[in-house]
Amino acid sequence: MAVDDGVVDGGVRRRGCTFRKNDFFPEESFKSWENYGRAMKETPFRLKDRVLSRSKDQTELVEVKARSSNEMKKTLNWWDLMWFGIGAVIGSGIFVLTGLEAKEDAGPAVVLSYVVSGISALLSVFCYTEFAVEIPVAGGSFAYLRVELGDFVAFIAAGNILLEYVIGGAAVARSWTSYFATLCNKDPDDFRIIVHSMNPDYGHLDPIAIGVLIAITFLAVYSTKGSSIFNYIASVFHLLIIAFIIIAGLIKAKPENYTPFLPYEARRVFKAAAVLFFAYVGFDAVSTMAEETKNPGRDIPIGLVGSMVITTLAYCLMAVTLCLMQDYRNIDRDAPFSVAFSAVGWDWAKYIVALGALKGMTTVLLVSAVGQARYLTHIARTHMMPPWFAHVDERTGTPVNATISMLSATAIIAFFTDLGILSNLLSISTLFIFMLVAVGLLVRRYYSSGVTTKENQVKLIVCLVLILGSSCGISAYWASSDGWIGYTISVPLWALGTGGLWLGVPQAKKPKLWGVPLVPWLPSLSIAINIFLLGSIDKDSFIRFGIWSGFLLVYYVLLGLHASYDTAKELDKKISSREVDKQWNKVEEGVEKEMSTTAVSN
Repeated sequence: MAVDDGVVDGGVRRRGCTFRKNDFFPEESFKSWENYGRAMKETPFRLKDRVLSRSKDQTELVEVKARSSNEMKKTLNWWDLMWFGIGAVIGSGIFVLTGLEAKEDAGPAVVLSYVVSGISALLSVFCYTEFAVEIPVAGGSFAYLRVELGDFVAFIAAGNILLEYVIGGAAVARSWTSYFATLCNKDPDDFRIIVHSMNPDYGHLDPIAIGVLIAITFLAVYSTKGSSIFNYIASVFHLLIIAFIIIAGLIKAKPENYTPFLPYEARRVFKAAAVLFFAYVGFDAVSTMAEETKNPGRDIPIGLVGSMVITTLAYCLMAVTLCLMQDYRNIDRDAPFSVAFSAVGWDWAKYIVALGALKGMTTVLLVSAVGQARYLTHIARTHMMPPWFAHVDERTGTPVNATISMLSATAIIAFFTDLGILSNLLSISTLFIFMLVAVGLLVRRYYSSGVTTKENQVKLIVCLVLILGSSCGISAYWASSDGWIGYTISVPLWALGTGGLWLGVPQAKKPKLWGVPLVPWLPSLSIAINIFLLGSIDKDSFIRFGIWSGFLLVYYVLLGLHASYDTAKELDKKISSREVDKQWNKVEEGVEKEMSTTAVSN
């Protein structure tokens, strides 16, 4: 992948895919140790500048995008996006989580848990859709947050979403081996290399996971449209298997298994919803494909919302089918559908279930590979990560460097790390990002520099503090108490904050093409639900989240801050220079007109 810079197009130098220092740290702060020392002394000033500075839509759409040397090819329509959404979301989770939550927490009412988690996911989809239509770039939530909440918040958020992509991809790749073993009627360890001298959590080496990720890398690098076609075929096949499970399962249904419908307290239905929410995660990867979409204003809303509706319907039908086939108390925790079919005398059907899970995991890996590479590409365009990752290949129109780098990290972790360790690292980052995107949408609608008055700025801040504070109160009370008194305080405060925005602060910006309905109520509800679900996550996950965020902060202060600061200031100079040129041109035009008028009058 080493292509030297060449002189093309009449002397214009084009950056290729090289491995020189300038491709990683070309900024002024890294030209010498003296420059770096000077930059470090200015860290407080630079950090304040980056925390308070917000990007602009036009900057993300034109200036930042141009740093990838070549354009991504616009090859996708709403049909492609809808199937990418289905492929991204419907993975192995539905085949495992449904049985676990039906048995442990909700019983047959697990279908209500899927409805609740589906509604919360749909609210986040609405927020992502408006941003993706208005700012159709590869950066997804990173670009949206950079525009509305500034560089620093965007970087911390994006760093966490990249970690989740890598860890999640590694977990799915190892699960792929497990389901492949089931299909071959073998034990998963039969396909792994056991190193007895290593810790058992890291000593079951998984070469099949590596092979799967290499195949996914080739497909993701080759062509986005090619990936779309493969995803479409695999997703259709997957939905046919889901249809088989539903129809065959309902043939063997026993209505008496649906009684009692709510065997546990209603509270546990919501607890199950918090777990099942993660069966919906993945749609955010589709928003990163906005830059490659032919008609973002039409295609993104149809693709994202359509895929979420289809996914929710499929999940609910599968949940109903499982609980009608087998009494919820007898559902198997690890392989619920396979065991349920064995229980009704259809042992052969477990192979179809395994094949369905395998297909689902393949498309999840593919869409994740496409999405995570585009996140990294846009982060690198801002120079918060080395700009080497931002290179878009001229022939394929795909971010080759970012794709290979992200999947290489995923493969290394998947090769060594046990699935249980990986599973415990997931979840918190996604909800954190979804919450920030909803906050960013409210800021976008109600604040615009030079338009929003100081008085309305204060009102906006007060309302956001009320919404966030009351949502945290609801979540904390849910996690620590079985009572209801706390809700009589926190819920009215949430309504007061949202109603205050609705009635007391005029909207500063209206969406040009497609907007979230019922603003501020739907984004505010999305904030509340995401924070509420965060309250259901274990303490260890928050500790890991804090450690990783701390690492990101160290990297940002030492490298990312100075690289992005230099890049931003260089862009400001270019913009100022263009403005001066425009003014000078106007002056020249005015002089020429005056001279022409004088000549005519003479």
